[in-house]
Amino acid sequence: MSEPRLKTPSPLLERNEPLRDFAEFGRAHGLALPPSDRTVVCIQGLGFAGAAMAAAVAHARDPEDRPRFNVLGVDLPTSEGQAKVDALNKGRPPMPTNDETLAREINEAHRRGNLIATTDPGAFALASVTVVNVPLDVVFDGPRPTVSYEGFREAIRTLGLHMPVGGLVIVETTVPPGTCEQVAATELARALAERDLPPDAIMLAHSPERVMPGDLYFDSVVNYWRTYSGHTPEAADACEAFLSKVVNVSEFPLTRLQSTVASETTKVLENSYRATTIAFMEEWGRFAEAVGVDLFEVIAAIRRRPTHSNMRQPGFGVGGYCLTKDPLLAEIAGRELFGRDDLAFPFSTQAVDINRRMPLVSLRRAEALLGGDLRDKTILLMGVSYRNDVGDTRNSPAEIFVRQAQTAGANVLCHDPLVTDWPEVDVHVASELPPPDSIDLVVFAVSHREYTGLDLSSWLNGSRPAVLDANNVLTSAQHQFLRGIGCKLGAIGRGFSDA
Repeated sequence: MSEPRLKTPSPLLERNEPLRDFAEFGRAHGLALPPSDRTVVCIQGLGFAGAAMAAAVAHARDPEDRPRFNVLGVDLPTSEGQAKVDALNKGRPPMPTNDETLAREINEAHRRGNLIATTDPGAFALASVTVVNVPLDVVFDGPRPTVSYEGFREAIRTLGLHMPVGGLVIVETTVPPGTCEQVAATELARALAERDLPPDAIMLAHSPERVMPGDLYFDSVVNYWRTYSGHTPEAADACEAFLSKVVNVSEFPLTRLQSTVASETTKVLENSYRATTIAFMEEWGRFAEAVGVDLFEVIAAIRRRPTHSNMRQPGFGVGGYCLTKDPLLAEIAGRELFGRDDLAFPFSTQAVDINRRMPLVSLRRAEALLGGDLRDKTILLMGVSYRNDVGDTRNSPAEIFVRQAQTAGANVLCHDPLVTDWPEVDVHVASELPPPDSIDLVVFAVSHREYTGLDLSSWLNGSRPAVLDANNVLTSAQHQFLRGIGCKLGAIGRGFSDA
């Protein structure tokens, strides 16, 4: 059966013909690219995971140290999507990051001309492989949490309408187990049927993304263990062949699982485990504070045992796109995809609830340090991203803290060295530290390197605000300094408090 002409024209090129090759696409973006026989890989979704994957695929080398792939990053034609596209097409990461390797790889791929970003879905017509990194949100506005599949379905449908026969779709998005079999495969088959093609004309596989935001962003994609599986054995083989060209499999071998359901379960289970162990440490944080124990000292001693080296700790809160929702995906999958309303996940569900309330513990400590009343008090929140050394504010615990502090009558100032825009909260985020003389309380919420190395003496310059170390940000020496100059000091997980 011959490949039909695309039904959807390319809006960027304003033509009714499908694109012929990567060089032609480059010319449409004002790039003079030579003809190339490299395999074209599309990355669908250019957020925190997709952008890093695009850089990793563009970096991949053949045995002669030549780039293996031409990469087309594709996002939606929205203002947010266009901003990501514009950043990549200028050789810059589309999100704040202090990972110099990621920034360098994106810039070098841009200069080589083997990484182009676009909002044009016609790009998928060139893709031998498309890696899916579109968001899949949990919705909380009903009696029970559910998943909004609409955007995900449309993304998969777009691939089915555009990708060539024999192509491979790899879903990296974290999804409820069963999504590839029951949602992605079905949507792909429907789109292929519109082209008079069989459901196996495009292969489908799953391999959960491995991105770790921070200073090892790029490295976490290339130098880390990955699992994968295929909807068919052929798709699994194709997925293995592709990932083996991108990931450092000589040191970090791939693990093949028997089904996409199993592959999907690995990511959901590991994130549920992490979220649950964080929630577990919260009750020990309250114990330590009550009886006068430094829990971080205790944890450091326990971590010396190899079996407990990854023990978690209490802190300001849990945020980001994964741990705040992923523990709920198994219950959603059981109920909505497998018809098993009898499957309960009390630990995972309670972990999400406990972690969501963690910032309120810091708020209560802040009230105590300020005499029990936040009205007309000025609080400086140090860090609004959800974790250290990243500029990601999605589901940040700072949002809960700020809103509740404002409701209690406080004036909240925010500082973050990596966040210039906080779309979830209408609060200005300063990039320069404000003078401390008019501040009643400083809350260290995120252990950005700018805070862990902060010269408190120079910054405070004689001012003595109360200080709350809400996330093990400051060193013991910094604690001693603050107490030595007369600052009231409190800390989450530590038994000392001047409240």
